[in-house]
Amino acid sequence: MYAISDVSGPLKPELGRGERLLWSGQPRQGIVLRASELFMTPFALLWGGFAIFWEWQVLQAPNTPVFFALWGLPFVLIGLYLIFGRFLVDARQRAKTYYGVTNERILIISGLFHRKVKSLSLRNLSDLSLSEGSNGEGAISFGSGAPFSSMFAGSAWPGMEAYMGPRFDLIPNARSVYETIRGAQRVAA
Repeated sequence: MYAISDVSGPLKPELGRGERLLWSGQPRQGIVLRASELFMTPFALLWGGFAIFWEWQVLQAPNTPVFFALWGLPFVLIGLYLIFGRFLVDARQRAKTYYGVTNERILIISGLFHRKVKSLSLRNLSDLSLSEGSNGEGAISFGSGAPFSSMFAGSAWPGMEAYMGPRFDLIPNARSVYETIRGAQRVAA
């Protein structure tokens, strides 16, 4: 588990008077392969492969209208994003994500281009769920997301986080953090 001082810098400006930080952390850093790759990787390779093949064929054909050459470029760019760009975006998003548990609330600071602060009161937090792996790393969800949204967790598909619901994702010692939240809820009640 991270010590409070390790990543609390971005969280400190958000703390109110008398509010104490009980835990702070970040999701696992770097490139991460998730269960959603079972669907996303074949889809990405099919999309990207077809788009690149189509564009190559158009560019090789004699007297091809410029419109056809330009038409395929967005599809090629989407394909390249799906094949490898989404991993880079996901890693960058996680590098700019900070989690905190205070004696009053849950804090999630994120945002690739703009700083977003999500604050959840411990007193009003009714649905709390823990999902952990054998290594202790896991996710804590606050509330429920849209059906099937967890299938795309971390896929860096634009806008997907809006359907996921707030969560601490890929955190070490997830059970310990879960227990810290449950203890803070009991005190706050």
